[in-house]
Amino acid sequence: MTEIVVFETSMGVIEIEMDREKAPITVDNFVKYANDGFFDSTVFHRVIPGFVVQGGGHLPDCTQKQTRPPIQLEADNGLRNDRGTICMARTNDPNSATSQFFVNLVDNESLNHSAGNDGYAVFGKVTRGMDVVDKIASVRTGGRGMNRDWPVEDITVQRAYVKS
Repeated sequence: MTEIVVFETSMGVIEIEMDREKAPITVDNFVKYANDGFFDSTVFHRVIPGFVVQGGGHLPDCTQKQTRPPIQLEADNGLRNDRGTICMARTNDPNSATSQFFVNLVDNESLNHSAGNDGYAVFGKVTRGMDVVDKIASVRTGGRGMNRDWPVEDITVQRAYVKS
């Protein structure tokens, strides 16, 4: 059975097919956040055209939501950071991913796991709504709080859920 997580956003619907076989820890984590309603009312807080759009952890007022503990990095799973794939965002600590994710707007070779590069864990791909992701990527951005590349007008996740 294929798991699809649906994001109903203020700019349209995005459907993401999970790859539980290659990224079981990451998919389990992401699906739990979706089922818990964690992503609801969050915003896409980082938009870098030609690179990524990122969301999954901030409210419109820049508040970062409280998350569960970080998960183990699964970047060495054979999946590549190609256009339309979804990955876990993290800090410099490879095992620091919690709820934040990004969608690759282009093939981002530099984000792939390789010798000397921990990489970023791909765990699925956009199967519907890449036009919405591209629309998000085209919005005007600026600074908000400590964040750069924040959309000037909020792009909100109204609801996220696992499609049954």
